[in-house]
Parts: sequence; structure tokens; C-alpha cells
Amino acid sequence: MEILAIQNLKKSFGSKKVLCGLDLSVPEHSIFGFIGRNGAGKTTAMKAILGLLKTDGGQIYVCGEKVRFGQTRTNRHIGYLPDVPEFYSYMTALEYLHFCGEISGMDKADLAVRSNELLELVGLGQERHRIRGFSRGMKQRLGIAQALLNRPKLLICDEPTSALDPVGRKEILDILLAAKEQTTIFFSTHILSDVERICTEAAFLDNGRIAMQGTIAELRGMRPSDGFIIETEQEEDAGILIKAFCDLKAGEQHTLAFHGSEERFFGIMQYVAENRIPIQRIERIEPTLESLFLEVTK
Repeated sequence: MEILAIQNLKKSFGSKKVLCGLDLSVPEHSIFGFIGRNGAGKTTAMKAILGLLKTDGGQIYVCGEKVRFGQTRTNRHIGYLPDVPEFYSYMTALEYLHFCGEISGMDKADLAVRSNELLELVGLGQERHRIRGFSRGMKQRLGIAQALLNRPKLLICDEPTSALDPVGRKEILDILLAAKEQTTIFFSTHILSDVERICTEAAFLDNGRIAMQGTIAELRGMRPSDGFIIETEQEEDAGILIKAFCDLKAGEQHTLAFHGSEERFFGIMQYVAENRIPIQRIERIEPTLESLFLEVTK
């Protein structure tokens, strides 16, 4: 089942076309990476999904219901974390979740249990300080808890790790992985390593359209291998191969990198066998999402 479906979405700001016929589908129970450069239109698309932005054309469906500008009925299915979440700084994390639950009409008993459950999930279960003293990472974690409060079917996160240090990024990604048990996650980013780490599916946004979409394995399979690493037992053996094949590049610890056709690589291996050159390791260099993204959007 598709939790989110976008068909031919268009949006311009004056003469600038931001979305130019965007087509996108997000399957249920996935962690979906929405990848694009800064300014590519990711936030614009998200605002349209939330019914907060009037578009110039196209349709958006959340859980099979059509999204209509200014009529946010479909948002009952959605939890949303903006790139810079704002809070009432004089509250504690628990007070803030209780406040959000009360204004959304949650049952008090359910709210108490749910708030404690989510604070434990995001690592704030023992936190008693006021939000004004929270770090950026702590605020992101609280924002995820608030977005999950009403058990949404779709959690949307806009650049959730972009301003965090490596430790903070890891914490947020671990939380999103854990939250997958509860909801479908759709998050925008330009950090390709984050997508490779936790996403099951992804899409590349380029020039207002989806340039490529699929599972992580499918996306990697769309591009041939980036080559091979050959590690010899002795340094002099590496030197022999470099003299014989000018397209081999020297690396560290008797390693050689090869970027070229498999037919050419087999020729190198034939030479190795015929000359009985001891080889310690041969490793295929798998294509990365970063290399694929740069190739698609160059």
C-alpha cells in the first residue's frame, strides 16, 4: 500500500519553477529518503503534502485521501518535524508533550502512557530540565517524540540531521530506525550517508522532478561497479602490475585501484595468473549513492 502518492505536482514562485511535474510514491512501512541539493524544492514539496502551500497543478494523496490546500483533514495521518522545531522553552519535555496531547484531544490516560513511552524512545525519559537548556540534538529528539504522539501513519522530517554533529546525527538516525516499527518515515536530506545507513527506499530530486527512485539496492544496481581493489602480498609485485597496466593506480599497503571495464579487469587477472603474482585480496568497489547522485544531477 502507498502511504504517500504525488502525481505531476507543479509549483512556481514568480518566474522560478521549483516543482516541474513531481511524481513520487512512498510505500507503507518504509524509511524513505527524499534526496536533493539545498534549494532543490524538498521543503516546498513537504509543505504541499501538509496542505500548507497552494500548488499550480497535480495531486497528492495521503493514505488514499486527496490533500487539499487549506483543508488539513489528511494531516490526522501525519506527524511532522520541521528543520528547526520551536518549543515553549519554559516547559519540560514531559509538560510539552502533555500540552500537545491535550490540545489535540488525546485521552489523558493514553497521553500519560504515550508521553513516557516516546520520551524513553528518544532518550529523554530521565530529562527534567526546561527546554530552554536543551541542545540542538535534544530539541530534534523532542520534536520526533511530539511528531509521533498521535501515532501517525506517516512521519515527515525535513532535514532532521543537517545541523547536528556526528554524535547527534547518529542519535537521530537510531531513533528513526526504532520509530520504523510504529510508522512510515519520509525524510528529506542532502546527506547521502544518512540515507545509505537507514533508508529502505529513496528518490533523487533534480530540476523539480524525480530523476530516480527505488530501493537502495535497486538504485545501486542502476550503476555499474566503480571498479576493483587489488592487494598484493609484496610491494614489488604491485610495482610489476603498475608497469604492465598503466590504468592501475597505487594505493596504501600494496593496494591497487582499477576503474574500467570488467573485460579489461579479466585481462589483468589473466596476467596475474600467468606470472604467478601472489594476490592477498580482490574486492569489488560498490557504487555509492553519492556517486550515483552526482552522476544523475551533474
